Amino acid sequence: MTGERDLDALLRDMKPEMRPGIFVFCTIPTSQSIPAALSPLLTFREQEGTTLVIPREQAEAAGLRYAFSSCLITLTVHSALDAVGFLAAITARLAAAGISVNAVSAFHHDHLFVPADRADEAMVLLREMSNATHL
Repeated sequence: MTGERDLDALLRDMKPEMRPGIFVFCTIPTSQSIPAALSPLLTFREQEGTTLVIPREQAEAAGLRYAFSSCLITLTVHSALDAVGFLAAITARLAAAGISVNAVSAFHHDHLFVPADRADEAMVLLREMSNATHL
């Protein structure tokens, strides 16, 4: 199954869904193993350390310092990894509203981490964008 590349179709069919919970970003040294008690949604190894995106409760239980308490919005359209302009259009719209976003593209979908206190507003804007392409 090939992902969608057409920008109009991506925007029309994005069908954003918010995942329950609050997620946070943590970092551990690259030499350190990920603690067994953690179930990272995302890991990314950088020169400065390994970034973990985990539920806030896990970070607090493990005594990890964290940043960016966020909600996760998944754009459920199957987007192609080489699609052009989709995340640019999404992030530009959220930026115009003053909503920061950390976007992650996975094999099937794009995922947006937005500030927890602005998540509902982000959902409204994304639904408006999707509905506008139906006209």
